[in-house]
Amino acid sequence: MNNIYLKNIVRFILLVLLQVLVLNNMNLMGYMNPYVYILFILWLPADINKSLLLLLAFLTGLTIDFFGNTPGLNAAATVLMAFARPGVLNSLFKNPDFEPGEEPGIAKLGFGKFLRYAFILVLIHHTVLFFLEIFSFDEILTTLYRILISSVFSSFIIMIIVLLFGKRKH
Repeated sequence: MNNIYLKNIVRFILLVLLQVLVLNNMNLMGYMNPYVYILFILWLPADINKSLLLLLAFLTGLTIDFFGNTPGLNAAATVLMAFARPGVLNSLFKNPDFEPGEEPGIAKLGFGKFLRYAFILVLIHHTVLFFLEIFSFDEILTTLYRILISSVFSSFIIMIIVLLFGKRKH
């Protein structure tokens, strides 16, 4: 088996376990819900086939839905985030010249650009997830506050994970 497949299988398992066993049981101040399992999608190679990207996003979200008893909410949010990913990469970085199989990480993009990339996609994911969860505009200000706070907190945890376990610039 190729090294890239093994690396991504291990990432998937570890991020899902972290999400399901630790982060799904956290609800800080009633507003902050960290979702870092989406780092799996963020870290996939930049040149991945679009259909495979959407399939992996669906399976990742569905796995979280299965363990969190949320009927398709994470799957829908993760698929929409994955759908937006190529456009975000292209619009933010104007042809960053990724090598075949290279992932968008701090080593390639730098800290600030990776943070921007991650935060935009986290914000897309959280917006879809929280609006599907509440399925109403009655408490729109509370929902927007929750989206913003959770996106900042999730991005913070994602950046810690990336700094600890991601590739470094040489």
